[in-house]
Amino acid sequence: MTAPFALILKALYDKTGYTPRGSAMQKNARCPAHDDQHPSLSVGVTPDGVVMLTCHGGAHCSARDVMAALGLPMTALWPTDTRRTTPVGDAWMPCGHDRVADYRYTDERGRLLYGVSRCSRKGDGCQGFRQWRPDTSRRSGRRWSLHTEDGMMAVRLVPYRLPEVIAAVAEQRVISICEGEKDVETMRARPGITATCNAMGAGKWQSDFARYFHRADVSIIADRNPAGRRHAEAVVANLLPVARSIYVLQARHGVDAHDHLAAGGTTGDFLAVWAPKPFPVQGRRP
Repeated sequence: MTAPFALILKALYDKTGYTPRGSAMQKNARCPAHDDQHPSLSVGVTPDGVVMLTCHGGAHCSARDVMAALGLPMTALWPTDTRRTTPVGDAWMPCGHDRVADYRYTDERGRLLYGVSRCSRKGDGCQGFRQWRPDTSRRSGRRWSLHTEDGMMAVRLVPYRLPEVIAAVAEQRVISICEGEKDVETMRARPGITATCNAMGAGKWQSDFARYFHRADVSIIADRNPAGRRHAEAVVANLLPVARSIYVLQARHGVDAHDHLAAGGTTGDFLAVWAPKPFPVQGRRP
């Protein structure tokens, strides 16, 4: 057990009176940053010895909130030889890895509402993505949570690249709905493609997103797994009353849109798996 991992586990026990339980590399503990009656804090450690904290409770406390409740600095999450000795830089993320991509969600006029960041080392216990909202009181200008301290949503959730979605609907262009921002950006890199998604992955499509898709032509690119299928079904149910046409597609190569295009596929040869609302003119493709 690495020194930081042991330190955090002991601090959690001292603070909550609950012994963290689980495997050698992953424990469940009570979150000290909110009234946690059921162990909702995931405590993991990477092969490099970096401790990662993820609160799955209703408060969705950030790693910074947890460390503050323990009375420990953020540097306690890293082994001594990898701790940062300089101020938090623009590439910093709460998991301790460097940020390699920022996906910014804006309102109808392009004003920033919140963002999603992707780190350099997804896997090995690291989720790889964190949401944030602007906060000028923080040195980084970000607060690494979309929730208030009492667990309420602090921002208005919108589809990714909303201004482009609105323009595509007005111009009667097809909108591709993917499962993640990386897929959206891969699709948008191809000429003439408008793409969007929701933050936080499968199952997080918001019911009020339907208001942006009235009379829209939509192609949903479902991930090739059960969660992807359920997500596509939820989006279909939401948009069926308002969209002009809806097709559900799937990658011919790999799991998702990024895999498909990286393997040499094109935006025109996704597999058509379901047409819950075909375009009213026969013969037109999504």
